[in-house]
Amino acid sequence: MCPSKCAERCGTEEVTVNVAEKTAWVEPGATIGSLYYRIAEKSPILGFPAGVCPTVGVGGHFSGGGYGMLLRKYGLAADQVIDARIVDVNGRILDRKSMGEDLFWAIRGGGGASFGIITAWKVQLVDVPEKVTVFTIEKTLEQNATRLIHRWQYVAPRLDKDLFIIVLMTRVNSNQNGRNLTVRAAFNSIFLGGVDRLLPIMQEKFPELVLVREDCTEMSWIQSILYFTGFHIDSREVLLNRTQPRTPYFKAKSDYVQKPIPEYGFEGLWRLFYEPEADEAAQHLTLFFVNLSFVAVTVCL
Repeated sequence: MCPSKCAERCGTEEVTVNVAEKTAWVEPGATIGSLYYRIAEKSPILGFPAGVCPTVGVGGHFSGGGYGMLLRKYGLAADQVIDARIVDVNGRILDRKSMGEDLFWAIRGGGGASFGIITAWKVQLVDVPEKVTVFTIEKTLEQNATRLIHRWQYVAPRLDKDLFIIVLMTRVNSNQNGRNLTVRAAFNSIFLGGVDRLLPIMQEKFPELVLVREDCTEMSWIQSILYFTGFHIDSREVLLNRTQPRTPYFKAKSDYVQKPIPEYGFEGLWRLFYEPEADEAAQHLTLFFVNLSFVAVTVCL
C-alpha cells in the first residue's frame, strides 16, 4: 500500500483585513459572505469582486476564477489574489515567491486543489464609494423584453465601467388566474456612484430601458450585496451564516457567445420556457470579458 496523508481543514475560516494596505488574508474555509462582512466591518469604502452567493467557500471560488457584480470594473476574484500559501506534494509550505509565477497563475483559475493544499489566500481589496446605486427593472415579452435584451448585448460592453447590468429571464404568469404564460426579463444593475450621475449615462447609452429616479436606490456596497442576494439590506449578520435559510436545488449549464444572439434566437428560446418541465427554468446573461465583449449564458433548470 502507498502511504497517504490527510489534511484537516476544519476551522480554517479566519479573515484578517488590513485597511491600511487594502488587503486581506483569507483562509480557504471562509465563505464569500464572511469575507464581505469582515471587509465592511473595517471600512465602508473597500470591497471585493466576488460572487453574490454568500455561503460559497472562497477556496473553490478563488481557485475557479469567481465573478460577481463588480466584474466590469475589477474583473474576477482570482484577478485580485496577490499571494497564497500552498502545501505541495512534498509537504513544503510555499508562498508566491517560492512557488513561482507559473504555479501561482495556475491556482487562480485552474483549481487550487489540483496542485496542492491552499492554506490561505491574500487578496487585494478594491475601492468602492460610500454610496452605490442599484436598480431592477422588469419587462415581460408583451413589454418588448425581447427587443430590450437584444439591445442590451450591444449596450453593455460600451457602458461606463462603474455600471454593470445583468439580465435574468424567468417564466411567469401574465395574469392572476395563471393561465397565460410569458417570460419576464429582470435587468439587475449596480452603479458605483450616485443616482445623479447614473441617470444621464443611462439616458445616453440605454434610453430604451427608460430608467427613472424612482427605479433607483442608493445604498452602501455591503447593502448592495444583501440586495442582490435577496436579503434585507440591513441584515448584515446573515452573511456570516454558513447555510442558506432555503436550499433550492437546480442544475445549470453555462456557455459563452462572441456574437450577439439575434432576436429570433431568443424567440426560439422562449418556446422552450413554455414546456411543462420548464416551470422553474431561468436564464442569466452576463457580460463576462469586458474587452472581448463575451457574454456568458447560464441556463438553470
